[in-house]
Amino acid sequence: MREAQHRTPAGRRIVAAAEELFYNRGITAVGVDLIAEHSGVTKRTLYNQFGTKDHLVTTYLAERDERWRSLVQATVDACADPAEAVTAPFDALRVWSETNSRGCAFINALAELPDPAHPAHQIAANQKRWLLNLFEELATAAHCANPAVLATQLFVLHEGALATLPFPFGTLSRSYELARKLVQADVAPSTLRLDTAPENL
Repeated sequence: MREAQHRTPAGRRIVAAAEELFYNRGITAVGVDLIAEHSGVTKRTLYNQFGTKDHLVTTYLAERDERWRSLVQATVDACADPAEAVTAPFDALRVWSETNSRGCAFINALAELPDPAHPAHQIAANQKRWLLNLFEELATAAHCANPAVLATQLFVLHEGALATLPFPFGTLSRSYELARKLVQADVAPSTLRLDTAPENL
């Protein structure tokens, strides 16, 4: 974010404290007094930097969204095979979950900020829309037979695994294996047609 590039050290501390508190305790449960205390600034400094709590919440989600998208894209780019890239967001989630074990910050935000007009709500909703579209783009690039249907299946699997991260159910690894099987099944028909097509004489 351009805003982050010009942020003061105090501003960076405020965002870092806000992210930790919002993610671990909830957006509505955390007030600006607590954020100011944890970041070592006064409330006046916090308001001078961000204006309102809503703006700070929006900043927190926007920066988190940018980091998540960058991780996913880097994981996709590292895949040598288009079919392998379709499940790259699951690989990214493995890495992400090592330091983010309290479920999905965006789903949590949508639950706490139900107003679609709230800018933080829009960021969270757009993040989910982006991931769904990415799954379809990756499935299309891998020549899957039904990219839109497959994208929805993978999206639901991914979000289910993410939502259940706080529980010791092992859903992430199982969801990943199921996602791979879904991709293989969807890629197989087109591959089979190419392999069995008669040679041009």
